[in-house]
Amino acid sequence: MTSETNGEETGPTDRHGAEERHPLDAPFFGAISIRSVALVILASIASLYFIDWAQPVLLPLVVAVLISYALDPLVSVFDRIRFPRPLSAALVLIALLGIGVAAGSPLKQEAMALLDKIPTAVQEFQRRESRSPDEESLMEKAQTAAKEIEETAEKSRAAQIPTKPGVTPVQIVDKSMDIQEYVIRGSPAALVLVTQCFTVLLLVFFLLSVGSLYKRKVVRISGPSFGRMRKATRILNDLHFQVRRFLFVMLISALFVGVLTWLAFLALGMEQAALWGVVAGIASGVPYLGPFLVFIGTGLAGFVQFGELNIAIIVAATSLVITSIQGYLLMPWLTSYMSSLNTVAIFIGLLFWGWLWGPVGLIVATPILMITKSLCDHIANLRPVGELLGK
Repeated sequence: MTSETNGEETGPTDRHGAEERHPLDAPFFGAISIRSVALVILASIASLYFIDWAQPVLLPLVVAVLISYALDPLVSVFDRIRFPRPLSAALVLIALLGIGVAAGSPLKQEAMALLDKIPTAVQEFQRRESRSPDEESLMEKAQTAAKEIEETAEKSRAAQIPTKPGVTPVQIVDKSMDIQEYVIRGSPAALVLVTQCFTVLLLVFFLLSVGSLYKRKVVRISGPSFGRMRKATRILNDLHFQVRRFLFVMLISALFVGVLTWLAFLALGMEQAALWGVVAGIASGVPYLGPFLVFIGTGLAGFVQFGELNIAIIVAATSLVITSIQGYLLMPWLTSYMSSLNTVAIFIGLLFWGWLWGPVGLIVATPILMITKSLCDHIANLRPVGELLGK
């Protein structure tokens, strides 16, 4: 109904006489609670500082959990023959360490051979850069200009310093780099790295030994109602399926990239083809950044070996084609039944975890995002976060 006052027509009113508001006139967002927003921001900042502060504990724990998920199918094979689980976990770890040590020796030799070629390649590059004795290259001109500026600055500083008769001016000479001192300074970092690797091995052994113990404990804690326990079981099963399938997909992708890179580089006549296959397979676990670094590295290696720019481009393009097949064909086909992440979320996750935990953070970023999305999809209050992470 409408009402008229002094000849002016007003909007519709309800039965109590109040003017009704059209649904489109309602605000898009309701009232925002400043207190709630402030609490969320403070909690996020506190969590960020805690993750950074607890990195020596959290990083080995996350890596150990992911490795235990990847090795659990191998240990479960021994469960069928009633083999003690701690003993089967020890056998699997010893076998993998033995394979790693056996494969590491020839790869180390190939890496040393590649490093030995770098000084020769630099000299060859400098020789080709200089066109003639009378014509300086751009790099040589820049070095000459920098040297002249430095000499002029030293003369200016010497002229400004007043000297007394009979006083000999003193010039400070920078000490050359001492390799032994550098190694001694880097020893604590190396010791921390070895300690963390040993911690990861122990955690993997313990996690494989207990099996599904903590899964049963989480289900028991979620009670006492049967509905809550069933919901917790469904969440854990889905999380277990997502993580194991993701790690399986990453393993298949790494093997595909590594083997194909090795065979392609052998066909191109590249030296250290096996080393580049291993590097490309490991780097494929880091979306976007890993294939880009392999593209640059293989191109430089091709130029170092052959000394021709066109061959270096062919080598780099070969690695790019292999990683593109893995990223655009193999991965979507293998992850069709998985909880998919969108590219923006993956890239932001790489930036965040790489900033916090360095190179290892780049490797574990995608599994952490996968676990986070799987949990958010099962928790009502966090489903908007899962929607933002998904495709």
